[in-house]
Amino acid sequence: MQVFRHFPLSSETPIGLTIGNFDGVHIGHQALIQKLTEESKRRKITPSVMTFEPHPKEFFVPENAPTRLTSLREKLEFFLSCGVENVFICAFNKKFASISSEVFMCQILKEQLKTKLIIVGDDFRFGAQRLAGIEDLRKSGFELFEIPEIDVKGKRVSSTSIREDLKEGRIESVTTFLGRPYTISGKVVEGDKRGRQMGFPTANIHMKHTRPALTGVYAVKLGNRNGVANLGIRPTVAGIPKLLLEVHLLNFNEDIYGHHVQVTFMEKIRDEMKFENINALIEQIKKDVAHATHYFEK
Repeated sequence: MQVFRHFPLSSETPIGLTIGNFDGVHIGHQALIQKLTEESKRRKITPSVMTFEPHPKEFFVPENAPTRLTSLREKLEFFLSCGVENVFICAFNKKFASISSEVFMCQILKEQLKTKLIIVGDDFRFGAQRLAGIEDLRKSGFELFEIPEIDVKGKRVSSTSIREDLKEGRIESVTTFLGRPYTISGKVVEGDKRGRQMGFPTANIHMKHTRPALTGVYAVKLGNRNGVANLGIRPTVAGIPKLLLEVHLLNFNEDIYGHHVQVTFMEKIRDEMKFENINALIEQIKKDVAHATHYFEK
């Protein structure tokens, strides 16, 4: 898979294209990508994705921007697994936001990218101030597929609804909307060894998410290993300014420093809490470990 941080002056081959933020890469996004790869293969053109970094709302209203469900690396990993061959990462800034729909369609999509096929959701908008939509693409001569929104049990599948479910600990609903369990990836880094001192050594995961969509204590899997994770600020131990993901693996004592790992969130155990002292915290961790052990035994 080729990843472009700029648009080539002229694409080497015609492409099929889907465009969006793809935060979470949920089952609605997956339907777009599946249709993209199928139709591109049928036409012998290159299946391609255009996405944005940062999220447009992080540019326009940073103080009210949504939390990230997936990092850029996690999205790229998923695109690769789906058979996408080109990814165009657009630096979303003032210059990009001011591109007119006419320039975007004629110069970027047609002339530079040689776009022959476009697949988007039925609410797709684009161009400066999002003034253009699907009918404008159709009038400009693109072959176009609209993918309708997906509802599950009467609820629209969206990144927003997944954020709400994660915040409230509704992991089963999140798994349904994603078509897979929710995960966070990162590198195992050296910590301050506080967990080891309390009898519960942890793998500290360096996250790209500065504001993850969930916090608390969870039963998790790290690769194929079972564990308990705390995602929070450690309020009992003076507290830290940045959220930290710590995973205590059950019945495991090996060195995995430097490994890039994936933490899969299986069930929420509780919210993060501040305890009166370290001993009270240790007693609660024992209960959390017992809870997770029972969950995996089931």
